[in-house]
Amino acid sequence: MNLGWLSKLSAVERKTFFAAFGGLALDSMDTTIYALVTPALIATLSLSRPDAGILASSSLIGTALGGWVAGIAADRFGRVRVLQFTILLVAVSTFAAAFADGFWYLLVARAIQGMGYGGEAAVGAVLVAEVVSAGMRGRVAAAIQSGYAVGNALSVALFPVIFGWLSQDMAWRVFFAIGILPALLVFFVRRFVPESAIFVEEKAQRAASPAHSFWTIFTGEHLFKTLVATFFTTGTLGAAYVMITWLPTYLQTGLHLPVTHTAGYLAVNIFGSFVGPIAFGLIADRIGRRKGFMLFLVCQALNVVVYTQAPIGQGITVILGFFLGALQAGLASGLMPTFAELFPTSIRANGAGFALSAGRGLGSIVPATVGILSTRMHLGDAMAICAICGYTAAFCAALLLPEQQGIDLRTMAAGGAPDGAERPPHERETGHPNNIRNGVATQ
Repeated sequence: MNLGWLSKLSAVERKTFFAAFGGLALDSMDTTIYALVTPALIATLSLSRPDAGILASSSLIGTALGGWVAGIAADRFGRVRVLQFTILLVAVSTFAAAFADGFWYLLVARAIQGMGYGGEAAVGAVLVAEVVSAGMRGRVAAAIQSGYAVGNALSVALFPVIFGWLSQDMAWRVFFAIGILPALLVFFVRRFVPESAIFVEEKAQRAASPAHSFWTIFTGEHLFKTLVATFFTTGTLGAAYVMITWLPTYLQTGLHLPVTHTAGYLAVNIFGSFVGPIAFGLIADRIGRRKGFMLFLVCQALNVVVYTQAPIGQGITVILGFFLGALQAGLASGLMPTFAELFPTSIRANGAGFALSAGRGLGSIVPATVGILSTRMHLGDAMAICAICGYTAAFCAALLLPEQQGIDLRTMAAGGAPDGAERPPHERETGHPNNIRNGVATQ
């Protein structure tokens, strides 16, 4: 059966893709549970809207810290080993949240969960970028982000079932307890996913040379790339977090939709989140990632304005919800493939992880800001103001973002690849002809 680019991947590339895709999907299920149960937490634990915003931001701050720390660890100990640990961390911390008795317990649990999620997303994306051939890297790495939609769909599908069968006080606890499921994926990763051959090769070469400091990404030619990528992530994800965190609450309290209808609206939004990364990968391969980012940013900003400000009916709301998810996920899908091409192998997970994670941390201020502003204005107005500011900042950063789509990561590690370099055809599936086969180091 011909499945497009998926059929063109080698066995190792496919296993690596599915491991990263599955990890993001299951971890995203855990992460999106919070947004769905926020009204229940407010009602049963006597939380305020500012409290809810702070809890959302605590997870995002944890995501920022976890992504960078996991990136540094992955450059030292290997991508696969750190990937397993981060998946397990998300599962255990989400399960622990089921026993929360108040704000502070949830604050700690959410922060730990965020650390695991940020680490998994960053390390998984770097692993795929290094394993998949340069000509396929953009589409494959972008498609991983569709796993977020799958995880979100799982949580939304379970939402009306659990809340329909159980009391509100018990339902959110059971919902969090289900979050232990991602732990099962660790066994698949441990058994079937090999370490990145590029990492193994580079680690052997640097064994005889001084190790790079984690501070290297802030020096010399790396500093500009680090700052631009971080600023771009801040604007893009800060605006996205507004909709991810507050959309379920806005549908219920702003548009006065019942819980049963909310799940239906979110299902359309999630379907868009699945389609968006695939579309972005194809578009970016044709016009470049920087132009792709700018196109999606403009479209998303217009979409948010109409969604929150125009007097639209239910049918238009559904349509806009699809594009909201598609554009949002498409933008997120291009971040790590782009950042992975900015740094050499010895600091790739560190640099890409920091740019993604620091941007997440700074962007995490935005949902809390919405919660505070919503006490003085309509929730839809607060969401629109914060989201548009984020997308505007991201558009300015995109103008400065280096375009290195398709660069050969192996020769880049050796310092000899010009921008846009591509591996010779006979090396695209097997890597280095002498000692790498199907992405796996051989002796």
